[in-house]
Amino acid sequence: MTDPQPPGTHIRYDLTQAQPHPYRGFGPELYRWASHALFFLVRWKVAGSFPHHPKAVILAAPHTSNWDGLWMVAAAGIYRVRLRWMGKAALGKGPFGWLVRLSGLYPIDRSGGKDLVKATVEAFEASDNLQMAIAPEGTRAAVGEWKSGFYHIARMANVPIVFAVMDYGTRTVNISGEIWPSGDYEADLAVMRSHYANARGKHAGRFSVGSGKQV
Repeated sequence: MTDPQPPGTHIRYDLTQAQPHPYRGFGPELYRWASHALFFLVRWKVAGSFPHHPKAVILAAPHTSNWDGLWMVAAAGIYRVRLRWMGKAALGKGPFGWLVRLSGLYPIDRSGGKDLVKATVEAFEASDNLQMAIAPEGTRAAVGEWKSGFYHIARMANVPIVFAVMDYGTRTVNISGEIWPSGDYEADLAVMRSHYANARGKHAGRFSVGSGKQV
């Protein structure tokens, strides 16, 4: 576990390392080896060591395909990290609800007109350990700007934003660094863009680095 850092702190990770978290039991270890097998078969790899923060927003991008979620979840398995992603509670119901829940669904209560940012901040406050993956584009389609909800969630919950860069150019999930929101979104966005600027999504032309530039 690492201590909270001052607002605005930016750390780049050593991408020559890829240390997993400690052993968590037979089930997670079986999942880890299955994830390793998948990455071996599709010739993907991970780089950078996943930080030991009890809570973090995981900024997962580029997000241009449904495959992106699979690579992110598998990478988390390799690191022995229990990754969660936001979704409606109804997604975890029905005959295949158990599979959706197993994949990391964190049901968000949006009843009473509650907005998504507030509901997610409350989820962080109610949890002792929560690694929440959020795609900044908010959609697989081409967008010119990132949605800022992920940033406000991290700032209000006082947790870091960890950069998970899914680069189809090198077939690598890079855990490249982190930033603790300063409150100056534009300044912090410039830092965040630098981690994703050279990444290539599965579908060329759909990924934006938050400035309108499509790559």
